[in-house]
Amino acid sequence: MKVIDFHSHILPNIDDGSKDINMSVEMLKRSKQQGIDVIVATPHFYADSNTIEHFLNKRARALEQLENHTDFSAPKIVDGAEVCFFTGIGQADEIEKLCIGSSNLMLLEMPFRAWSTGDLREIERLLNRGIRLIIAHLERFYRFQQDKEWILNLLDLPVLIQLNAECLLHWKERRRAIKLFQNGQAHLLGSDCHNLTGRPQNLLEGRAVLEKKIGRQFLEQMDQLGASLLREDI
Repeated sequence: MKVIDFHSHILPNIDDGSKDINMSVEMLKRSKQQGIDVIVATPHFYADSNTIEHFLNKRARALEQLENHTDFSAPKIVDGAEVCFFTGIGQADEIEKLCIGSSNLMLLEMPFRAWSTGDLREIERLLNRGIRLIIAHLERFYRFQQDKEWILNLLDLPVLIQLNAECLLHWKERRRAIKLFQNGQAHLLGSDCHNLTGRPQNLLEGRAVLEKKIGRQFLEQMDQLGASLLREDI
């Protein structure tokens, strides 16, 4: 079964992730060393500073550059985006072009503020368009929601939840993260790696915690889900 990193900023010079091709190549090597088979490249997309067409062209150039500089058996890279939530996203033209690979999956970053009914309605509009949403690093939004009902309301929607491996490495966040996985409320793991130091590739460490706390069978089920979601691209 393939090990998939569902969230990364490994492409060079496209967002606040890898600053150049040399860093990207090293990040890719570290991913390989950790036994990762597939990396979903998810550079940030901000609608207020970019058009979809410009973003896709820039992403294609960055991916081509990385592939041309990779002289080893690297993990497969699947193109995607970390789409920053914006008002009107549910009705935005051509938003489907930001889905991962050839799938209908979209990695969506929720707002770093208190959520509202309008925000969840935007989510529902995307779902009604046939887009299957993966909510990026849910653990990072708890502190912005004084009323935790907003988290529960989001979890009630037919969305997939991705957590960052980092939250499994800190005791203050680990218990809640494990509970989300155990309860079937979290589904996928990503490194959200940005560089080689402050935000490095750490998927292997997070997976080790899940295996220790929940078991090897759980990891295998998570990998099976990931493979089924990306079956056309991996």
